[in-house]
Amino acid sequence: MGKIRVLIIDDSASVRQAMTAILSEDPAIEVIAAAADPFAAARYIQDEIPDVITLDVEMPRMDGVTFLRKLMSQKPIPVVMCSSLVEEGSETLLQALEAGAVDVILKPRMGVADHLNDAKMRIRETVKGAARARVRGRPGTGRVAAAPAKLTADAVLPPPTGRAMSRTTEMVVCIGASTGGTEALREVLEALPANSPGIVIVQHMPESFTRAFARRLNGLCQVDVKEAEDGDTVMRGHVLIAPGGLRHMMLERQGARYVVAVKEGPLVSRHRPSVDVLFRSAARNAGSNAVGIIMTGMGDDGARGLLEMKQAGARTFAQDEASSVVFGMPKEAIARGAADRVIPLSAIARELLQATAR
Repeated sequence: MGKIRVLIIDDSASVRQAMTAILSEDPAIEVIAAAADPFAAARYIQDEIPDVITLDVEMPRMDGVTFLRKLMSQKPIPVVMCSSLVEEGSETLLQALEAGAVDVILKPRMGVADHLNDAKMRIRETVKGAARARVRGRPGTGRVAAAPAKLTADAVLPPPTGRAMSRTTEMVVCIGASTGGTEALREVLEALPANSPGIVIVQHMPESFTRAFARRLNGLCQVDVKEAEDGDTVMRGHVLIAPGGLRHMMLERQGARYVVAVKEGPLVSRHRPSVDVLFRSAARNAGSNAVGIIMTGMGDDGARGLLEMKQAGARTFAQDEASSVVFGMPKEAIARGAADRVIPLSAIARELLQATAR
């Protein structure tokens, strides 16, 4: 396959220049054009249809969400929303995901080299994931180049000991997701009753975005949903979502109950928070008291950890290809033999409840 062809839409010339430079550094990506507004972008699209569009949220003449809705109704193309907005603008970004955007990235901030390098990596990987996404029945195209070496969960936690875990009075459900996961998680959580088992989730997303995401889900679901804080107890009827971008979330056991630890650490499987870290902590501290579920997403984060959970006695599930926006993370888990069953998105809530029933 050829390079992933990207169209950048942003009213800032400096952002267009920075995004072009970041994406062009990857040999698998080609920036075919950079437009200052949706009207100029529409003219480019008439001549050449890109594989992926990166789209600014706030622009003069037409905002990004309005353009996205028009685009999805006429010519569906994988779109990644690109914004400098943090929490105060997160509701707008959630509207973009509902309208069909594949993912969200924060605009690169110049300055600290480590931060910029992390941002560059995330931007390029997000674009690659979008190129593979199914957008309303249209499969993406593009080739993914070999990535640099990455850390495993060994960088944060030692491997499970293999000791049998004693039963507690409650089960805990661990879920990992990435590209396409925000809407997939909404569908799962909306289907759960108020007395569902405690759930902990790692969804790859930028910092300051998960609080608004949790707040939105909390208003839609019977279960209580919140962004996790260090020391939060995992309780029946409650869902904890790992804070995006800065720290890992791990499951810990205190007597007969579970709590989460939200700690700093290096990128694992190129992510922070990492699904592998959460799943490994569940294998170490919950064993057969846990259920692991890996959902739609790019890459392989969570595949190793899900296998560790299975080996520790947990029930494990992977979302199937047909219902995944990007069949990367589930595919890797399935290939490793980590999933007891492969199930469609529509069945995840039901299977989760059955697997945790006493």
